[in-house]
Amino acid sequence: MLGCVIHGQGDLRVEDLAAPVAGPGEALVAVRYGGVCGSDLHYWRHGGVGDFRLREPMVLGHEVVGTVLSYGGGGSGLPAPGTAVAVHPATPCGECPECAAGRRNVCRDTRYLGSAARTPHVQGGFAAQVVVPAGQLRPLPAGLPLRRAALAEPLSVALHAVRRAGDIAGKHVLVTGAGPIGCLVVAAAKAAGAARVTVTDLLPRALEYAVAAGADAAVRADVPSSPDWPAEVDAAVEASGVAAGLDTCLRLVRRGGVVVQLGMLPPGQSLFAGNLVVSREIELRGAFRFDGEFDEALALLAEQPRLDRLISAVVPLGEAESAFALAADRAESCKVLLDFGDDT
Repeated sequence: MLGCVIHGQGDLRVEDLAAPVAGPGEALVAVRYGGVCGSDLHYWRHGGVGDFRLREPMVLGHEVVGTVLSYGGGGSGLPAPGTAVAVHPATPCGECPECAAGRRNVCRDTRYLGSAARTPHVQGGFAAQVVVPAGQLRPLPAGLPLRRAALAEPLSVALHAVRRAGDIAGKHVLVTGAGPIGCLVVAAAKAAGAARVTVTDLLPRALEYAVAAGADAAVRADVPSSPDWPAEVDAAVEASGVAAGLDTCLRLVRRGGVVVQLGMLPPGQSLFAGNLVVSREIELRGAFRFDGEFDEALALLAEQPRLDRLISAVVPLGEAESAFALAADRAESCKVLLDFGDDT
């Protein structure tokens, strides 16, 4: 079977892989769509993401949906073969203090599809078939097509970030960065009852996608004189992964407000306006991945067909490098999907 493998910085290959076989407690899934994530792009362009560096070839991908083929044994009570499913990409250890405290998303020994956080790396889901723990399968709600369901993983990230901001019902929320995650934060914030969501970005096309996701105002980050720039917001989610975005959040959030750092900042130290955190008693919180939000994401996607607009392209697996190049071009694209279907 074919899979999409990263061998090092700039070295992305579509190559033959051994067909996997499900063992006890595992499921074999025929992958149909896989979303190209910002972390996949970082592995391709930089050989790593954040502090996680490639040390061996790795199948990329953790935003995957498809159809159940078989189980390695049993399967009682699980989605029947032929069922359309989304794959939850995380397998927490269930034993560390974080898991015991109900914070499985920051498990210190988790396994996450397509991640170089540990060695050997956890191979990802960008392959025609993939074996995963059977408990990671989620059948799609009625009416949710596989194509839109491919947004479940990044929407889960967005839902978790909004949850970290606290109760935002009736409040004004700022989102810095209108990439795929930032746009989905918009949708998550509106679903949580935010009265107004303002999004900033440098790229006009990205701001158009943010409006499609439900933003009330979309402003150029480099045009602070815009009349849509807020004087103050109740909460902010930094989704750009750059220090300038964090600075904007800290300067615009009200005293005693909450800033959630969601975007992964560059490796090493990052300067930020720490004195504002002190003098205004701003709560600065991190948001990393997700846990139970995955099921919420699938339900929300079933209710919101408008989120189809965030899928800017669907590209056959054989043209994976072109798909990655398109996904990296934020002036043109939002979410790009790889198509692993038979017609590729």
